[in-house]
This record gives sequence, C-alpha cells and structure tokens, in this order.
Amino acid sequence: MAKRTMAIHLNLEEKYVKEIQKVAGDWDIQVGKELSDDILKKAEILVNWRKDKENTYLESDQLKWVQTWSAGVDSLNLSQIAEKQIKLTSANGVHAYPISETIFAYILGFTRLIHTYVRQQQEKTWHHAHLRGEIHGKTIGVLGVGEIGKETAKIAKTFGMKVLGVRHSGKDTAYVDEMYQTDQLDEVLSQSDFVVVTLPLTENTRHLIGKEQFKQMKNDAFFVNIGRGPIVDEKALIEALEKNEIAGAGLDVFENEPLEQSSPLWEMENVILTPHTAGATEFYNQRVIEDIFIPNLKSYLNGETPSINLYQHDLGY
Repeated sequence: MAKRTMAIHLNLEEKYVKEIQKVAGDWDIQVGKELSDDILKKAEILVNWRKDKENTYLESDQLKWVQTWSAGVDSLNLSQIAEKQIKLTSANGVHAYPISETIFAYILGFTRLIHTYVRQQQEKTWHHAHLRGEIHGKTIGVLGVGEIGKETAKIAKTFGMKVLGVRHSGKDTAYVDEMYQTDQLDEVLSQSDFVVVTLPLTENTRHLIGKEQFKQMKNDAFFVNIGRGPIVDEKALIEALEKNEIAGAGLDVFENEPLEQSSPLWEMENVILTPHTAGATEFYNQRVIEDIFIPNLKSYLNGETPSINLYQHDLGY
C-alpha cells in the first residue's frame, strides 16, 4: 500500500519535521521550498500555500487539507478550494503577541512623540516638540476582536484604557468594556481616541473604512491598520490626514504593496509606517507547528475535521 504524502512547501527546521513525523507515523513527509510538481500533486496534506504553485496544487485530486503559513487567506483561490472540498486552516493566532506589541509601539510612539524625536536625533535638534500626550484613561476602539484584538484589548486594560470592540457576532469577551456589531461602527469611531483595525479582508470589509468613517473620528484620534490594506480606502485616509480630520496613523498594510514611492504617506510626519512586518517573530514556526498544525493533524488522522482556524467559506474567514 502506497504511503500517504504530506508536502511541507518551505524550508522547515528539522526539529519540527521530527515532531510532525512522530505524529504522522509512516507518512511520506516531503520538505523544502523547491519540491517538484510530482510531489506536490501527490500530497494529501499541504503545508504552506505558495501563489506561484497554485495551479499545481489545484490540478491534484489527492489534496484534502491545506495549512497556510499566514493568517490571511484572501490571496488564495478560495472558490476552487471550496469547489474541490479541500479543508483550509490558517496561521491565525500566531501573530497575537508581535502584532499587539506593534500596535502599542505605534500608539506609544505617536503619543510620546518618539517618531518626532527620532527625526530630531538625525538632525541633532534639541526641541521639546510640545509633548503632552498620554494613553492612560483614553478610549481604544478595536475593530475585529479575534486573537489579535483580544490581546490588544488585554494590553490596553493594563494602561487603564476603556476598550470598545467590534465583531461580527457582537459576542462579549474579556477585556472589552463594550462590544458592538459592524452596523454600529460609527458609535465606536466617534468615541475612540485610538482606532485599531485587526479585521480580515472579506467582501464585507473591503473599504469598510473610508471618507465617511474618517469624518466620524475625533480630530485628535490616531488610526492604526494592521489588518489588510484594502480594508481602508487609502485615498480617503491620505485626505483625512492632510485635512487634519484625524491626528495621525500607524500603518503596516497598504492597498498596494510595496507602497509606491510616490505615495504621500512616506513623507507625512504624523504617520508611522512599517513594511507589513507587524507579525514577524522569532517564534513564528514554533507556534504554527505546535499550536495549530500538530493538534489539527492529530484530529485529521483520527478521521475528524481540523478545527483550529478552519476557514468558513460562508463567512469569508
């Protein structure tokens, strides 16, 4: 009887391969960034979907389950994955610590003018820069209370902040003082000193934040997007910043990446940019393998559907 094949389409450390093999038993586990098309077409389980090999994956009748290496799955051919009844699980949750830390790096950097002082240091300028901001006691609106949103809310409470949350279900969760649904978004925007987008990109969230939403925000509010670039109408964001409708922005994601050299965002003193690196962490591989993939693999081998971060086509996440 032929061995069942698992293709790990990236260069994964040997210690994690051994952990997987221990669970998978006599499965044929193929590992590497340059796996042949023949191996990929034989795989029943695929770890790490690569866009350049999408057609190869989808030509196969063997593929039953895909574990992505990213939290977002909007770049995948979701319609064909659904049509072929392939189970899809994401790396959602591995980013909760690094991204929440990045969110507060933006917020603290902006409030305490660290970005201004870095520029002044480069120019050898000694100037107070009218520093006076604090985050203690302020209100933060977290749009998307998944794992990242929950960790953000938890950290916010240590600063004594009031936390408003927005989630599809409207279901309450720890560390969020008041939970709202998406159709109540304006209520959250108008109250928040800091607005943080941690939503996935779906048909319903594309350009969720645009001209009218920026007008709902306080003039001294700081806006953060670490979700997906197209959730925000970037032209409207630039206009809101130029007209001082909001005080500033911390941005890790953009409508087009890399961000075009011609974008005004590069030059704005009230904007802090990072190149889609908010989720980078030394523990990335460990968390995907040990916290998501191996528990899901055990379920799969028992004839069950992998349940951790299982993509739901009807919801779009």
